[in-house]
Amino acid sequence: MSNSNNSAKSRSTDVKYFVTQEGFSEEIEPSNLFHKFNGFLVSFMMRNDINIALVAMTAENSTQLTGIFQTNENATLSSALASADTFDWSPTVKSVITGSFFVCYVLSQVVGGVAAQRFGTKRVFGWSQFATAFGSLCIPFAADLHYTVVIVIRCIQGFASGLTWPAMYAVVGYWIPLSERSRFMSSFQGFSIGIGLTYVICGFIIDNFSWRYAFFTTGSLGMLWCFLWYMLAYNTPHEHPRITDEELEYIEMNIGVEVKETVGTKVPWKCIFTSLPVWAIGITTFGRIWIHYVFIVYGPSFMTNILKFPLQTNGFLSGMPFICSYLSSVVFCCIADKMVLKEVMSLTNIRKLFTAFSQIIPGILIFSIGYINNIVVLLIIWFIAVTYITASYAGAMANIVDIAPNLAGQVLAFCQTIHMPASFLSPLAGGFIVTSEGSIEEWRILFGTSSVISIVTYSIYQIYGTATIQKWNYLSTSNSNSSEENNILNNKDTEDNIPIDDV
Repeated sequence: MSNSNNSAKSRSTDVKYFVTQEGFSEEIEPSNLFHKFNGFLVSFMMRNDINIALVAMTAENSTQLTGIFQTNENATLSSALASADTFDWSPTVKSVITGSFFVCYVLSQVVGGVAAQRFGTKRVFGWSQFATAFGSLCIPFAADLHYTVVIVIRCIQGFASGLTWPAMYAVVGYWIPLSERSRFMSSFQGFSIGIGLTYVICGFIIDNFSWRYAFFTTGSLGMLWCFLWYMLAYNTPHEHPRITDEELEYIEMNIGVEVKETVGTKVPWKCIFTSLPVWAIGITTFGRIWIHYVFIVYGPSFMTNILKFPLQTNGFLSGMPFICSYLSSVVFCCIADKMVLKEVMSLTNIRKLFTAFSQIIPGILIFSIGYINNIVVLLIIWFIAVTYITASYAGAMANIVDIAPNLAGQVLAFCQTIHMPASFLSPLAGGFIVTSEGSIEEWRILFGTSSVISIVTYSIYQIYGTATIQKWNYLSTSNSNSSEENNILNNKDTEDNIPIDDV
């Protein structure tokens, strides 16, 4: 028995070199980790293309941008502006268009968790992406009819996109050991690249062609991704046709037997709904989402109306912080995993530390933006604030899998229901606060409000957050976790003094 165990340990060590570097072996990586990264990248391109497109679609901004591009009487305007292909939509209408997506996004969170458990991540994630891509292709035609049709399509896209995160979290417990979860979470940061590329690419397309082609581009990329997803993605290691016996053994040794026994079991929704650690994650993430969407939704408008950048420059400056924030997320997640393995502090305190990085620092910086007159300093502060937000993926977002590895998709669905209202309340509040987009005083109110919300919501997580696995995570299975997971949790959370039965 001893020799057998040693042999298994030796093989798992050999495999671990590949798995811990990228999440999977070199052969499996292209069809799983990398495709999940691309999935979030394309998903966020399709949901954010409208943020910069609205700048060119509306008559008010078109007039302002014409003055910016008109450098002399013989100057040639960008084709997007010269075509006068614009609509007379008020700031309130624009805020409803951007916010409508997230109203339905919130409503589909629990549906996503249940659907992923019943039908599997491959189907749920794939069909949600297809619906979102089809909606992007339809928006240019809907805009010609009436803005209410655009709102309806955005609602459909929002409901479909709301299924993606719970579906993706549902597979984490099947594939990723505890000591590698923070790094794996960086694959979810494909959304940061997606946001950044959206503003850079769409800014170029709108400036040189038309805002309509921005939607055609993102929708077409979404359709292409859906084809590749159905060809290459798999729900569990057992379904993957190219996984080796050694890789499968390593994964099974380190994820715990409970994960493999939870498919089709009854979800303890009451326990999830009444769990203080779950509520703490949801509430603190509400603050992070709020401040994040101020940068995402109102970044292009601030760049145009206050900083007076041309549309293509606007796209580059709005997008680059999000592209670089992916790199920062990888750094944060790697540091967090190293801290876990070296037992620098308890797992609970590691999650709280990185959550603080993602909300306290950006909260302070966004408040200062409205009072900085030096444009270079302002852009540096803007850049730092956006990149630090991604520390949450080594903090509260990774904490979801810590406290309930068997039910991560369902817990995420509930947490999303709590925190995702910020994704539409933030744009709506911005639309009511910033009624005159050229008024710096109104922008200061928006930034100040966002700062307070970000910092105050974090305080709840500081009080009630924990990385202790919850009792209800085990359902009716035996209470035997994987050897790696038990060792890490037992060593790291002894100072938390939060018994599983009492949380």
